[in-house]
Amino acid sequence: MLLSACAGFSPDGGLNDVSRLTEARIEQPAEFRKDSKEEAQRVRSRVDTLLSAPLSVDSAVQIALANNAALKASLAELGVSEAELVQAGRMRNPGFSFSRVRGGSDSEIDRGVSFDIAALLTLPARTRIERGRFEQAKLQAAAQAVRLVGDTRMAYFGAVAAAQSAAFAEQVRGAAEASSELAKNMAKVGNWSKLEQARESAFYQDALTQLARSRHQATAAREQLARLLGLWGGQLGFVLPERLPDLPAKPKEMNDAEAQAMSQRLDMLSARRDTEATAAALGLTRTTGFINVFDAGYVNKSTTGLARENGYQISLELPIFDWGGAKVARAEAVYMESVHRTTDTAVRARSEVREAYSAYRTSYDIARHYRDDVVPLRKKISEEVLLRYNGMLASVFELLADSREQLVSVNMAIETQRDFWIAESKLQFAVNGGSDNDTRNAP
Repeated sequence: MLLSACAGFSPDGGLNDVSRLTEARIEQPAEFRKDSKEEAQRVRSRVDTLLSAPLSVDSAVQIALANNAALKASLAELGVSEAELVQAGRMRNPGFSFSRVRGGSDSEIDRGVSFDIAALLTLPARTRIERGRFEQAKLQAAAQAVRLVGDTRMAYFGAVAAAQSAAFAEQVRGAAEASSELAKNMAKVGNWSKLEQARESAFYQDALTQLARSRHQATAAREQLARLLGLWGGQLGFVLPERLPDLPAKPKEMNDAEAQAMSQRLDMLSARRDTEATAAALGLTRTTGFINVFDAGYVNKSTTGLARENGYQISLELPIFDWGGAKVARAEAVYMESVHRTTDTAVRARSEVREAYSAYRTSYDIARHYRDDVVPLRKKISEEVLLRYNGMLASVFELLADSREQLVSVNMAIETQRDFWIAESKLQFAVNGGSDNDTRNAP
C-alpha cells in the first residue's frame, strides 16, 4: 500500500530529461514543455520573433523544435509510457463478492473481500520494468528531436542552395537571350549563318527550360523546409539568406567518432535500455511462470438461525495443464531478439559513422577544389577572353559563351558547397542521433 501511494505522475512528464538529452547532442537550447494554452501562445510569439529576421540555420532549428507537430506528437507519447509506469506501481483493486441463497425458511449469505497477492509481491519488479521502459521512451523522444534537427538543417541548406541556383539560372537565361537576339539580328543582315543562329537559339531554349526547373526546385525545397518548421499562412513569407555559409577553414578530424557514437547515439542507448528491460521481464516471467492467479481475502458467512462465521479464503490456479513453460520460452526468445538487435545496431552505427565521415571529407575537398581552383580559373579565363574582345581578337559570341560557362561553374560550386553542409549535418546525426536510413534526404 505504501508503494502504491508513492506511484504518481511527474510534474514535467519526462520532458526535462528529453530536453537535456537533445541539448547535449545538438549544442543548442531545446526546451520542451507540456501543452497548454499559455505554452502555445509562448511558442507562437517566439516563432514570430525568429521569422522577423532572415532565417539562419540555428533559428530554423529552434522553430522546428518548438513548432513541429510531428515532434509534439512523439513527445505526447511520453504521457502514455508514464501512465503505464504509474499503473504498474499501484496495487490492483480488491475484489468484493456477495451471495445470498434462500431455501424454505432458511437463507445463507456469503460476503468476501479478496486481494491479488501475486500482483502485490511482484509490484516492485513490475515497477522497475516499466521505469526502464519509460526511460527508453525518453530516449526515443530525444532521438525524434535530434532527427528533426538533422532534417531541418539539410532542408535549410537545400532551400538556400536551390534559391541561389535559381538566381544564377536567371543570369544564364539573360546571357542566352542576349546571344540569341544578337545572332538573329546578325543573321538578318547576312553576317551569321543559319546553323550558328539555330545553335544560339537552341541554347536559349535550353536555358529557359533550366530556369523553370530551377525555380520549381527552389519552391519544392522551400516548401519542404516550411513543413519541417510547421509554418503556414502568413508565416510562409520567411526570408532566406542569399547565399550559403562559407566553408570552414579546415574539416573536422575523425578521432574517436566511432567510440563517441557508441556512448551517446540515442538508438544505441535505446537498444541497451530495451535489452535491460527485457532481461528484467524475463526474470519476472521465470519467477511467476506458473502462477497466474493467487488471491487471498476475508470471508464472512451468515446463515439463518446460526451464528455468523468468519474466516479467510485463498484462490490459487493449479498448474496441471500449463506450467508456464511456453510463457518463459517466449520471454527468452524476446530477450535473445533484443540482444541480437542491439548488436546489429552497434555494427550499423560504426559503419554509418565511417561512411558519413567519408562523405563529409569528400564533399569538403570537392567544395574547396571548386572554391580555390575551378572558379578562380574560370574567372581568369573570362578576364583573358574579355581582353581579347577589347583588342578585337574575339567576337561577342565568344564573350557570351565564356560568360555562360563561368555561370555554370559557379552553379556547380554552389551545389558542392550545399553537399558539404548536408554531409556535415548527416555526420552530426550519425554520431549523436541514429540511423541515417530514417533521415529524409534534402533536395
